[in-house]
Amino acid sequence: MSLVVHGFLLWDGESEPLPPRPQRWSLPRGKGYNPPSVRILVLSDIHSNLEALDSCLAAAPAYDLVVNLGDTVGYGGNPNEVIAKAQSLGKVFVRGNHDRAVSGLMNLEEFNPVAGLATLWTREQLTPQNLKWLRELPQGPLHLDELPGVQFVHGSALDEDEYMVSARDAIEPLITNQVPATFFGHTHLQGGFVLTGEISEGYRPAYRTVGQPESSDWPLRKDRRYLINPGSVGQPRDGDWRAAFAIFDSEAWVVTFYRVPYNLRVAQEKILAANLPQRLATRLATGR
Repeated sequence: MSLVVHGFLLWDGESEPLPPRPQRWSLPRGKGYNPPSVRILVLSDIHSNLEALDSCLAAAPAYDLVVNLGDTVGYGGNPNEVIAKAQSLGKVFVRGNHDRAVSGLMNLEEFNPVAGLATLWTREQLTPQNLKWLRELPQGPLHLDELPGVQFVHGSALDEDEYMVSARDAIEPLITNQVPATFFGHTHLQGGFVLTGEISEGYRPAYRTVGQPESSDWPLRKDRRYLINPGSVGQPRDGDWRAAFAIFDSEAWVVTFYRVPYNLRVAQEKILAANLPQRLATRLATGR
């Protein structure tokens, strides 16, 4: 049973079964190694948009590690090029539903016609090596041994395909999963949720413009639990067309959200030149 009070959601439900066993990843260890404070560049939902990815990488401040939350491919016109660039950034990936669908691990019946057509086109474009790579991406949650209290998923820690759009969606994962900070993608909505006691509150970064590079800090508290979405690099759906990403500072325990403009026209032209549905090009301009 749940109850909404003053815009917040109260919950008295019982815990669900435990999520799948998490994947673990270790950072390289050199001589005289000490557990580092790490600045993580968090990317998600690139969706084959090379122009958006390039702009994010050009705007990103210094970082130590890149984590990709899934859906590297789908929708956009440069699937092979985006995979190559994503691989060059590092090896820490969580698979997304489009990664699974393109590689044949997921039934297309769950996709709308536009997404289905884009999936079939992407599958035809990818090299055999890239298809194999997509099939072998790990399912979340993924944990880094050097970063206790942090995990990475595509949908949620309970279900990799779950959409956490509202506080009502987020409350069960927040209550049943004990990890303080969970980074997720899938919704293409930059921001997140925080649990205080039994109250879940949504958070969206505030920006002043709709066309300039901007950033917004979200200081976290270690006595609370968070779900954090860096936003979509390649197909935002929060009404802001700019590409989105985030930096997480594990020492300061601060997430910094970013929005950056990119060459929208070129990305749209590539979609149209590939004879993909026109909707995939026009929606980029509205961020919907």
